[in-house]
Amino acid sequence: MTVSIWRYSHMILAIVSSLFLTLASLTGIVLAFEPISNAIQPYAIEEIKEISVAQAVTVLKERYDEVFTLEVDENDFVTASVITEEGNIENIYVHPVSGEKLAVVKEKAPIFTFVTNLHRSLFLKSIGRFFVGLFSFLLCLIAVTGFFLLIKRQGGWKKLFSKIHKDYFELRYHAILSRWFIIPIVIIAGTGVYLSAEKFSLLPIDDIEHSVETDDQQVYEKHLLNELPVFRDTPLNSVRKISFPFSDDTEDFYQVEFKDKEILVHQYTGTIVSEMNYPLVKIMTDLSLLLHTGRGSILWSIILLITTGTILFFMYSGFVMIMKRKKKVKTTKQYKTKDECEFIILVGSETGSTYNFARLLYNALIEAGQNVFIADLNTYTTYQKAKYFIVLTATYGEGEATTNARKFEHKFSMITPVSEMNFAVVGFGSLEYLDFCKYAIKVDGLLHGNSKFKPVLPLYKIDNQSSEAFDDWVQQWTSRIGINLNIETFEQDRRTIKFKVLNTPSVNSDNTFLLNLLPQEKIKFQSGDLLAIRPEKDAKERLYSVSKIGNEILLSVKKHELGLCSTYLSKLKENELLEGVIKTNKEFHFPKQVSEIIFISNGTGIAPFLGMIHENLNRRKVYLYWGGRTPDSFRVYKDFVGRGKLTKQLDHIKIAYSQENDNKEYVQNLILKDTSLISSVLERGGTIMICGSLKMQKGVLDVLEEVVMMKLNKMLSDFEDRGQLKMDCY
Repeated sequence: MTVSIWRYSHMILAIVSSLFLTLASLTGIVLAFEPISNAIQPYAIEEIKEISVAQAVTVLKERYDEVFTLEVDENDFVTASVITEEGNIENIYVHPVSGEKLAVVKEKAPIFTFVTNLHRSLFLKSIGRFFVGLFSFLLCLIAVTGFFLLIKRQGGWKKLFSKIHKDYFELRYHAILSRWFIIPIVIIAGTGVYLSAEKFSLLPIDDIEHSVETDDQQVYEKHLLNELPVFRDTPLNSVRKISFPFSDDTEDFYQVEFKDKEILVHQYTGTIVSEMNYPLVKIMTDLSLLLHTGRGSILWSIILLITTGTILFFMYSGFVMIMKRKKKVKTTKQYKTKDECEFIILVGSETGSTYNFARLLYNALIEAGQNVFIADLNTYTTYQKAKYFIVLTATYGEGEATTNARKFEHKFSMITPVSEMNFAVVGFGSLEYLDFCKYAIKVDGLLHGNSKFKPVLPLYKIDNQSSEAFDDWVQQWTSRIGINLNIETFEQDRRTIKFKVLNTPSVNSDNTFLLNLLPQEKIKFQSGDLLAIRPEKDAKERLYSVSKIGNEILLSVKKHELGLCSTYLSKLKENELLEGVIKTNKEFHFPKQVSEIIFISNGTGIAPFLGMIHENLNRRKVYLYWGGRTPDSFRVYKDFVGRGKLTKQLDHIKIAYSQENDNKEYVQNLILKDTSLISSVLERGGTIMICGSLKMQKGVLDVLEEVVMMKLNKMLSDFEDRGQLKMDCY
């Protein structure tokens, strides 16, 4: 319930404020250039810390007929208001040592004047300032609610800067950028609120007033300015403004303003006749102005510029997320009521992605002539004719229910099913998180604990919304219940590319073969990217991890007896053309800034590593662990590996054979023999890359968990969070 409140608050506040925030961000981007353009002017005094107030004041009084004020701004520019020899009153940039006029202070550029008024008051004066303050406050609330949602999404404070789960661009970078820009956004919004409150006199008023008693009868001996300690010992850069006496009367003083106080100095004796500290409200107002505008700091101005641009991106990406969620969770047309259906599909989905799979299953069952009802997990109730109960659910945050599933556990404990149902639970998540499919595990446990529910299959977990894994579950489930389903494919909008087949595949005793392909147009790809192939127009695409050897693609394919795509590939002939789509897989590219890399694979999972070995031109230390059935299984890769060893692009390789005589060995056994090397590579910042079957991945991760705990007294997730563990398994 709490997460839902925060989410809807975040969304509603953003929608209500969207027009203003767009305008404020656009004008903010323009205004961020003003302090930058000011700071690059050639009037900064480099040695200002070494110059005393006495030195500057003396030279100005000598050079000009009269001096009214002397100011030092945030950029260490020194300006003075003076009367020149020609009798003109000018506001000029001066050099405090020579008194030389550097330039006349120009008025604010018209573009900045226009945009400033628009930014501050929307040209509506007081009413506009009120709305600016109000929407600045709403921006604070948007930032706070969004940050809370990010913490929940990541699974707690400690995981705030852990790896962001791979998702579509807008959602992923909405989360990534919010981590880095939450503080600047809060500063911008908070200072905007504060400055608006100050303009409306909502803050405590505590103006300072000097009270000085003077004796007009007393005669004072006039001292030179450089003899007055208060001027002689004060560096010029510590002063903000000096107002000179209007006359020679003893009741006229030098008024010196610092950052935190203001003093009156007797013009003859140099005595400080009054000293008043600025109230906290004024200090905070000055600080807020600097933080909000970026005055005096090019770096902070650039940060403000990027931040305001990021706010625009947040609004765009937030809108995309709302539309995607609305599109994905739109009500599916129900052909029957819940009490008329034999198949009940309940869905737990946070972003709507899980609904894609649920809808595919729903449509396939309808097409097969079944009565099906689909709804949120929150709607769980009794079902009069239900025989099959299917739950497809994601996990939110630290193993919690998604928003549309948060009521399920309570309802399940309160409602008694009418009759027995055969159930299956499918969990969706990411292996990058420790709480992988944790909520699905919980739901599966609840159903197992109720005698009215009989399992058809064990809990099935799907990593990164894998359509291949979902197809596998559908096949297992339908074979158990005795029906045939035709699951539709997800829509693909990527343009296919033609590839020329360079060799006629030769299948070995392990039903494995290599396929060399040459792209027929110039494309960018790396080893570890994926090639999506459809053997037939309406068939499900199959993904193959590619190895880049020069400009060619090398695929390692396992031919399955009933495999549509692998059979199609095995029958290709030299010079034939194949169509496919390259899918970038940045998370599984060869690390560029790492000195040691360990490759772990089994079977055809070695493919991307062959290309990465070829890519290792800098001769970084690379270790390969591979598992196969027999020596004949490895023979197809032998030349590539041997060449890598010969050129020292591969340091060593260790192989495990699971079907060689009676000595069965798996790749995880090799890791147990090399615990010292594995742990030392991780400790030195090296990377481990795993590619192959999910079964192998699980075994390897279990062993690695033991190794790092035993050798380094750390969790494997610590290294995964630092990007030292990369996986691409199937």
